[in-house]
Amino acid sequence: MQEVHAVLLTGGSAFGLAAADGVMRYLEERGIGYPTPWARVPIVPGAVIFDLNAGSPAARPNAESGYLACVAAKATDLRNGSVGAGVGATVGKWAGIGTRMRGGLGLGTIEHDGLVVTVVAVVNAVGDVLSATGQVLAGARSKEGRFVAEGDSTRMLHLPRTNPLQMTNTTLIAVLTNARLSKVDVNRIAQRGHDGLARALKPVHTMYDGDVVFGLACGEIEAGVDLVAEAGADAAAAAVRDAVCAADPHPLLPTLRTV
Repeated sequence: MQEVHAVLLTGGSAFGLAAADGVMRYLEERGIGYPTPWARVPIVPGAVIFDLNAGSPAARPNAESGYLACVAAKATDLRNGSVGAGVGATVGKWAGIGTRMRGGLGLGTIEHDGLVVTVVAVVNAVGDVLSATGQVLAGARSKEGRFVAEGDSTRMLHLPRTNPLQMTNTTLIAVLTNARLSKVDVNRIAQRGHDGLARALKPVHTMYDGDVVFGLACGEIEAGVDLVAEAGADAAAAAVRDAVCAADPHPLLPTLRTV
């Protein structure tokens, strides 16, 4: 398969995958899909975050949610923070559930001489979110309201030695570009997207994270793979930071705006 027609990023754990049915229906109604002798089949990869521990565990995206999301989508819609799949996202759980802060949905874009690379990130991570200079933006907080890892280069020693973290986490990102790339090239772009996560999250890719990166290229302009990949990594880091910077205040979960 050399093409996809939509990517679903959602919450609700495995229950949330039901939203893909609505996306499929929306695309089918408009004749969008991979042609077969019998029907056009929309190709819709998707991934979810585990957020059943934030708010009501009965509140889950369904097929209608996926359909309505497509109906409401606009190319100029740049809402971020506590919207969509970012509503139940949290970060900074490496020191325990009581230390977490609100995550969210973030956007990051790098433009260079006609090349555009945009990243959409749903940030629901074990680790802290770091600024470009390495300071904690959002993450594990003590009861006194300070960041647990502030000024501490040994934060990994705070991870549990024997008992696993009682949380499930995932950061989802989609790297989108107007470059003309092969499927092999796009796979490389997706791999390098994880570099961006490592620039903005610490610790990252732990045994308690299930991070996923999608890559998509619409094939409008020529651009080298390494240029697109590096721009994608920078945009991914920016999107992760944007997610927590834009998170709305919450009565139970601290946000960057209320620290």
